[in-house]
Amino acid sequence: MIFEGFFGNDSLRQQLSLALQQDRLPHAVILEGPPGSGKRTLAQILARACVCTAQGERPCGVCPACVKAKAGSHPDIIVESGGTAARSFHVDAVRRVRSDAYIKPNEAARKVYCLFEAQTMSEQAQNALLKILEEPPEGILFILTCPSASALLPTIRSRSLILTLEPREQSGDHPEAQALAAQILRELPLPDESAVLKTCAPLIQNRELLRQVLDRLTMLFRDAAVLRAGGTSLTRDPSAQELARQLTRDRLLALTELSIQTRRRMDQNANNTLLVTVFCAQLRAVAGY
Repeated sequence: MIFEGFFGNDSLRQQLSLALQQDRLPHAVILEGPPGSGKRTLAQILARACVCTAQGERPCGVCPACVKAKAGSHPDIIVESGGTAARSFHVDAVRRVRSDAYIKPNEAARKVYCLFEAQTMSEQAQNALLKILEEPPEGILFILTCPSASALLPTIRSRSLILTLEPREQSGDHPEAQALAAQILRELPLPDESAVLKTCAPLIQNRELLRQVLDRLTMLFRDAAVLRAGGTSLTRDPSAQELARQLTRDRLLALTELSIQTRRRMDQNANNTLLVTVFCAQLRAVAGY
């Protein structure tokens, strides 16, 4: 799978990728984790992967199904959500889902129901959902998000695959990756074009470190773009603040996209030497140095 915009949680990614590749996804998945851990992002990625029509890594992001899914208009991805208050996810919403689930998918091989903030379901709503989890129709996937699966009935939990997401600040907290990313950013504007390439040399032989560095750079570029637009920093990293002072918002967004695309190519098993070399050259070009 291609996890665009979702960082860290490497073992969880591998588990989901393998399940999708082997067509062994269960009919219900619970994504639990603290606020900001990326539950909704991961749910959307998984939903898009299920409807994607690409033959290779999914979601490809470019097929008609992915385009519709990103726009929120794919007919086989249905979203229901609770509010911030307890019992704000009403039983009527679950009943609509339950009735619709028995209708065959419109375009994809599978219908996906994203049920966000599932912890706000009333007990009545959970019992209504349980009826379809006990005997689900073919080609159905329910994705529930909540801070903790313990907020759901034991009968719901027992019929679902529970995946726990690490807090984002922990999943991206790799000291070596942080240090390398910061060094890359310091060397980016230097006249010596080889400086960044020398710093990135260890990444050629270490794909896991490369993955972490790309995730870190993506986070910093995105944070800098937010700062440049007048928003509030999420990382509070001095590197992001310096980037926001040095580069325009358009360049920062282009750098974010470059890191995401490089990460995607790495996940598609591109040659590491070529990938790192091209990335270093493109970094300078996109930044305008």
